[in-house]
Parts: sequence; C-alpha cells; structure tokens
Amino acid sequence: MLCLLMLPLVAQTQGDTIYHFRFEPGNDGLYTAYRNNGTELSRLLACVVQNKEAILAGTVPIQVDGYCNSLDDETEARATARIRSNRVKSELITREGLTEACFTTRNHTSGGDYVTVRIVIPTSPSETGPEQQAETERLAAEAQRATAEQEAEQARLAAEKQQAEADRLQAEAEAQRIAAEQARLVAEKQQTEAEQTRQAAEQQRTEASHPAHDSYHLALRANLLRWATLTPDLGLEWRICPSWGIAVNGSWTSWTWSDKDRRYALWEVAPEVRYYMGEKKAWYLGAMFKAGQFNYKLCDTGRQGDLMGGGITAGYQLRLNKALDLDFNLGLGYLNADYEKYEVIDGVRVRRGNGTKDWWGPINAGVTLVWKLF
Repeated sequence: MLCLLMLPLVAQTQGDTIYHFRFEPGNDGLYTAYRNNGTELSRLLACVVQNKEAILAGTVPIQVDGYCNSLDDETEARATARIRSNRVKSELITREGLTEACFTTRNHTSGGDYVTVRIVIPTSPSETGPEQQAETERLAAEAQRATAEQEAEQARLAAEKQQAEADRLQAEAEAQRIAAEQARLVAEKQQTEAEQTRQAAEQQRTEASHPAHDSYHLALRANLLRWATLTPDLGLEWRICPSWGIAVNGSWTSWTWSDKDRRYALWEVAPEVRYYMGEKKAWYLGAMFKAGQFNYKLCDTGRQGDLMGGGITAGYQLRLNKALDLDFNLGLGYLNADYEKYEVIDGVRVRRGNGTKDWWGPINAGVTLVWKLF
C-alpha cells in the first residue's frame, strides 16, 4: 500500500510510466470495457511503441505486479494474480512483439484485484542524477521490504497450517487410541461373559449328570445291619437343599426265650444333621443325638435302664439306581447308660442293685438302604 501511495510522486517525476488494470473480484479475465482498462491499455501500448528498441535491448525494463485478495485460499489467490499478470503481458507480446525477458513479474495476495505495469523512462539527463537514483533505490528497497514481509506472512501462515494439520493428526490418533481401548474393553467384557456362560453350562451339565445325589427331598431309610440283628430299624431323611439334610432313625425290638429267663429288648431314636460335600454331594459329615432304653438278660443277671449320648458321623452314599442309594456310615462319640441289675426267681424279677456305664468310641454303624420317595 505504501508503494501505491508513492506512485503519483513517481508519475510526476518521470512521466506516465504507471498503468493500472482493474479486475473483477475472483475473476482473472482482462476486460477492456471494465473500469477504464481500455484507455490504460492504449496509453501502455503507445509508451511501448515509443520505447520499443530500449525495452527489447533491456535498458528499459517493464515491471508487472499482479494482485488478488478476493479469494480465501492463499494458493488460489496467488495463482489468480499470476494469471492476471500473464493476461496483461500477453497483450504486449502479441501486439508489439515483446518477449518474456522484457518483463519483471511479481504476484501478490494482498492489496486488491488489479495489475500494475511500470515503465521507468528517463526523459532528461537530470532524471538520472543522484536524487532520482536515490528515489529509485528507496522505492526498490521499499518493494523488497514489502516482499520480505509478505514472504514472512506466507511462512507464518504455512507454519500455522502445518501446526493445524499436526493437531488434526494428533486428534485422529487420540480418537483411534480411545476407540481401540474401548474395543479392547468390549472384547474383555465379551470374553468374561463367555467364560461365565461356559461355567454356568458346565455347572448345569454336572448337575444334570448327577441328579440322583441332590434332586430328592424326602427318603425312607432302613439300617440293614440292625435288621440283621433282628432289630427293626426305620427312618426318614429330609434334604433341605443339596448340601444339607436332616435324618431321624428309630429302632425297636423285644425278644424272650428259655421260658422268659432270657431277654433282649430295646428302643432308640437317633436324630442327625448332615452336611453333604463334593461335586456329587455323596460324602457327608454330621452331628447325631441318641436316646433310648434297653433290657438285656443274656446270663443270670439282667440289666435294664436308659441310655443317652451323641457324637459326629461320617459316611458315603453310593447310588444304586434312580430310586435307591446305599448309605455307609459310622458314628463316634459318647454314651451314658444308667441301669438296674436284676435276677429272675420263680418268674419274678428281683432287683440286685444298679450301675452306670460311660462309653467313648463307636456309637453307631450302619449300611442303610435309602429309598428316595420324591
């Protein structure tokens, strides 16, 4: 803009050497009917005709400056300014036979939408004096400074564009990283869900393959060892859940022989709480309580009284089929028996004292047949 402000001064000192050609914003066509372009072209051709020999000889250069600031993209603006400069130069080349070597061309992306043509023609010896030479050098320095500023601005814009591109690439990389992390979390979640599904299916398969050990709720029990000693024994078991059960067994018998001189009679009740273990729920541990009465006379002296005690039990249930199991069990603990001694004289029991017996050790044993009702 400073150079444009100095143009009238140069025109006054050197004559009509500056010519302006206007262009429509965003257009690169040179129209002679637009904004006095035809008059300027006529003046320029007249000046070229008068100084054609010096121009072709290279002693009078033609300076062409193209401008365009009506486009947002800097690259397109510079390309449009170059085309505008070529439009003006082509008029001189085709009409007056000039060559590209006759021109000094510069293109700009600021200032407006026009092209300036400058021809410096000395009209008198005084114009080549020190003052005119200094003015010319000053204008050249000013033009160089403007060009340097423009190049610096272009470099700054290019750096900003590169930084914006780098920021964009960094943002895209961060978005890709976040997307990859989300995909990894989704994959881990799916893998966890698949593992849980597999474990659930495995548990269902295991439970389905051993339905007899944990599917029943009520069972009828009979201790075969007691039955082998002619002591009827029956019981019930209620499975609260696959791991816990409550069982109650009862025994009763009454036998006499040798004209009632020998006797074997008793009754017992033994409730028990059990905890079933393992994958098949076949092994178990339990706690048992036992109470009852007895009357034994297997020799001259008989004993009759009460017994009470309890202890821990352990066992294993062997599956026979869908309805039957065989329960092997053993109980260890403590029993106390309070009893009276007696003899039978002429069919009458005669008391001969009393006693107490404490027992630590096996208190129960069984091979029990289990019939699962439902």
